[in-house]
Amino acid sequence: MTILAVGSVALDAIETPYGSRDPIVGGSATFFSYAASFFVPVRVVAVVGSDFPESAIAMLKGRGIDLDGLQRAPGKTFRWSGRYDATLTQRVTLETCLNVFETFRPEIPEAYRDSRMVFLGNIDPGLQRSVLEQVRSPKLVVADTMNFWIDGQRQSLVETLKLVDVLIINEEEVRLLAGDHNIVRAAEAVRRLGPRILVVKRGEYGALLFQGPETFAATAFPLSSVVDPTGAGDTFAGGFIGSLAREGEITERALRRAVIYGSVVGSFSVEGFGLERLETLTAAEIDHRFAAFRKLVDFEPA
Repeated sequence: MTILAVGSVALDAIETPYGSRDPIVGGSATFFSYAASFFVPVRVVAVVGSDFPESAIAMLKGRGIDLDGLQRAPGKTFRWSGRYDATLTQRVTLETCLNVFETFRPEIPEAYRDSRMVFLGNIDPGLQRSVLEQVRSPKLVVADTMNFWIDGQRQSLVETLKLVDVLIINEEEVRLLAGDHNIVRAAEAVRRLGPRILVVKRGEYGALLFQGPETFAATAFPLSSVVDPTGAGDTFAGGFIGSLAREGEITERALRRAVIYGSVVGSFSVEGFGLERLETLTAAEIDHRFAAFRKLVDFEPA
C-alpha cells in the first residue's frame, strides 16, 4: 500500500554537544518518507529551492522514494537552524527562513491521487485540507501539527481534524489543543474533535496510543548513544504509518505493532546527525531491534 506524504524538505543547520552540521538535509517530509520507505513505497509532495543539492535528491530516490511531486522553485530552500543543550532535551531555534516554502501550495499529481494512505506534515491546516480535496477516498488520513497552528489557526485546525483518522502529536501539543493538563482527559477531548486514533509522542519516555476504549503505552528504546534528536518525531511517524501500510489493516494489533516500529526506526534516527544513521540502516537491523524491543517489555519471560 503506497503512502502519500506532504510536508517540508529543508536544509538545516544543527548544533549538539556532539558536533554540528551545516547544511544538512532535513524537513518533515524528508524524515517521514525515508523512514516509511523501509516498509512500503512512498510518494512525496514538497518544494525546494534552486540551491537544493542534486545529490540529496539522488539519495532519496535511491531509497525508492517517488519525487515526481517535488517542486523546484526559484529561490532558497526552507532552512531551520537550532542548538541543543547538553541533555539533548531542550533546543533553541536560532533561525527559521521559510524561503520558497512560504508560498508552497501542494499540487498533487494525478498519479498520486489514488494513494490509500496520506500523511499530512505539520503545514498550514488550510493546506492540509487542500491536499485532501485532491485525493480520492484514502483508506487512512494521518496528520501532524504544532503549537504554532494550535495557537494561531485553531479554528482552521479544528476543521482539518474533522477529516483526519489519526493524529500524531507530542504531549505539550495535546494539552494545548485540549486545554487540559491531564493527558488522559486531553486525549479524549482531542479525539472528540475528529481523529478516532491519537498517538502521543513523549520523546525519551516513549509513546501513548489511544484507540477506542484502549490505551497502549510503549517505552523508548534505551540507547547508549544519542547524537541528534532532530526529525525523530517525523521518523517515528514514518515507521508507524509504514508498518500499518505494510500490514494493510488497521486493527488494534496492527496499531500496537506500528507504535513499536515507529519507536524502533526513531531510535536509529537519533544515533546520527540528520539522515546519516538512516542512510546506513538495514531492514535486518530494524527487525533485530524490534525483537529486542519485544523482549524489553516482556514481563513474563519464558
